[in-house]
Amino acid sequence: MAPDLCCPVSGRPNASGTPEGWRLSLSHSQGLSACATLSGSPIGLDLEPCQRHAQWQKVVKRWFSPVEQEWLFREDDSNTFLKVWTLKEAWLKATGRGIAGNLQTLEVRKNFEIYGDQPEQDWQAACCYIEGYLLTVVYRGSRPLWPEITLLEPPPRDFALVDTEPMEAYWEPLFQRTIRRKSP
Repeated sequence: MAPDLCCPVSGRPNASGTPEGWRLSLSHSQGLSACATLSGSPIGLDLEPCQRHAQWQKVVKRWFSPVEQEWLFREDDSNTFLKVWTLKEAWLKATGRGIAGNLQTLEVRKNFEIYGDQPEQDWQAACCYIEGYLLTVVYRGSRPLWPEITLLEPPPRDFALVDTEPMEAYWEPLFQRTIRRKSP
C-alpha cells in the first residue's frame, strides 16, 4: 500500500489508524522526508544525509558496544558509522523504543552481522544510498520483501500539512541482512 493512504494514529507515529493493521515509519532530515509502510508487521526507517557526523567517534565511544567500537575505530570511516547509526535508529523505531538506554539493543558487527534483542527470527534490515542520503529500513518479514517506501520533497517552512508529490527514485540495497537474535 502506498504510504499516502495511511493515516498515523495520534501520539503513535508507527501505527496507521486507517487502514487498520498497517504500520508505518517516518523520517526526515535536511530537506528530504521518507515514509515506509508494511501490513501488520513492525517497520522502522531512518534517513540521514551522507555528509553528516564529522565527529562520529565521540558518538561511538559514548553509545556503542565495545565490539562495535573496536571494529568501527579500526575501519575509521564515517560512512560505515552512518550505516550503523541508521540501522540502530530504524531498529528503535521498528521495536517502538526511544533512543535513551536502547542503542545497544542492536549490535552491529564487522561486515554488518546484525544481532538484536527480539525473540522473533524474521527481522530484516536493508540499507541504500539515494539522492545524497543514506536510507535504512528494519522490518519483520521474509527476504527479498522490500517495504513500500516513498520519498517526499521538503515540507513548507511553516510545516503546514499539504500534499506533496513523491519523488521518483531508484535504489539498490548496499546490504540486506537478517537480524539474528543476540544471546543474553
